[in-house]
Amino acid sequence: MFAALQEAEHALEENEVPVGAVVVRNERIIGRGYNQVEKLKDATAHAEMIAITAASNHLGRWRLDDCSLYVTLEPCVMCTGALLASRINVLYFGANDAKFGACGSAYNLIETGKTNHTLKVFAGIYSEESKHLLQQFFKKVRKL
Repeated sequence: MFAALQEAEHALEENEVPVGAVVVRNERIIGRGYNQVEKLKDATAHAEMIAITAASNHLGRWRLDDCSLYVTLEPCVMCTGALLASRINVLYFGANDAKFGACGSAYNLIETGKTNHTLKVFAGIYSEESKHLLQQFFKKVRKL
């Protein structure tokens, strides 16, 4: 999770919403990502999406069923869909997202029983550090 926080710090340095993610396989990071929505002018450039793409490219396959994703903020509907589609095995996330979170906060796409894949979810990992980065960003944005 520490590596995901470092990715979130990259986003903060680039004036992006500070969310970072890493994909791990066999205790080794194989994909990294941080929010790049503004930089790439792409609404789908979330940290999770970038990390999943990097991991898939690294392995040369779309199935990531032997991988885990660590992300600093609870994934949204789009990113949760990507986790399910890519068959990520375990999700660890930091802060809950009451407005857009799709892993238990605003929605819970993981436990609907309507998909052919399920994953284990562990929430609240380094949540205070994740929240702090987000608060820092939005405090700065509100001043502008």
